[in-house]
Amino acid sequence: MSNEPIALSAALASFDALWSPRIVTRVNDYDVRIAKVEGEHIWHVHDDTDEFFLVLDGELYISLREAAGERTVRLAQGAVFTVPRGTEHRPYAPTGAAILLFEPTGTPTVGDRHEEIPDHVDATTGHVLEV
Repeated sequence: MSNEPIALSAALASFDALWSPRIVTRVNDYDVRIAKVEGEHIWHVHDDTDEFFLVLDGELYISLREAAGERTVRLAQGAVFTVPRGTEHRPYAPTGAAILLFEPTGTPTVGDRHEEIPDHVDATTGHVLEV
């Protein structure tokens, strides 16, 4: 990790892969990750951690399966949302988005329990950013 300032626009311009987050920095035991997303991710659950989303560009939707039923939240540019631990969810971005995620180092992008992983989803704990 660099201890120099990181321009998120330059970091996002350094890769093209979708649903394949890059770790831009770490805060204590947490990764700060950025990702380009388009289309659908998969239904998945993080059993032991919340998942924080910040939309840097575009629009992201997150479908949630909660005790009260299924619902979808819409996140416009600049919006934040935290998916509570143990909540089954599926992010998607019909027209594409750039997002920032904040989660414990080593957290898999496909959660602890998930659907079959399609080829367009990178099952990773994040890639080191190379700018």
